[in-house]
Amino acid sequence: MDEENIYDKIQELFGQVPDNLNILEESINIDLQMEYFEYSKKIKKELISEKILASIEQLFKPDLAIPARKKLLVQLASLEEVEAYRAIEKYLSNPGPELREWAILAFQESRMLLQSKFLDENQVFISTGLGGKGTGLRYFVVLLLKEGNAFSQLQQKIIKNEFEYVLKKHKGEIEEVNFEENFATLLTIIPIKSSIKEIFKMAIAESNQYGDFLKTNFIVTNVKKISLEEIKDFIQKQKDLGQAGE
Repeated sequence: MDEENIYDKIQELFGQVPDNLNILEESINIDLQMEYFEYSKKIKKELISEKILASIEQLFKPDLAIPARKKLLVQLASLEEVEAYRAIEKYLSNPGPELREWAILAFQESRMLLQSKFLDENQVFISTGLGGKGTGLRYFVVLLLKEGNAFSQLQQKIIKNEFEYVLKKHKGEIEEVNFEENFATLLTIIPIKSSIKEIFKMAIAESNQYGDFLKTNFIVTNVKKISLEEIKDFIQKQKDLGQAGE
């Protein structure tokens, strides 16, 4: 699981974990993020600051085509100018719905560029599909019921209480808990320094003291919320593999 080693990889890359970590808080599709950063890299080769700043008013004209607006947002985000940052900030206060996430990425890039300029140090940016909060990353977790077709009310209460207790102990939090037939899903925030595997293994062990009803293996990702259909398909495949091995 690559997510498990994010902190270690940062430490390996920089020799230490820098204080100037910036975590993208919004949940934005990874493919869109890749598209944005590839486009930004390309745009930086053809920047003319004066021309771009002179085009700021175009950003707010309703008849500006989406491709042109996307390009202008990326161009503005690539300038070390407060005027460009303020323009993106103003647009983001009332963006077109089709460009809201694009504008968020532009705003984040612009803010980091200015921070690097004024603080005279490079900023470190971490983005995942599910985003984060403060110094924590957001993770989607699937817990699997050992037997039966649904969690009892008592089991649901145990999971909520024990997982909240363990996560708080590690300075994390639960944002959502949902129970769907023979599995449960959680949306959580985990500090970047923490061991994801250890936290959830501990929470499962704590819950299993009250009836041993959870499987010890679980699904965790920070890329996206997994759909119910995908989870059910995964569970069925695991069941088929188990039967095939009998």
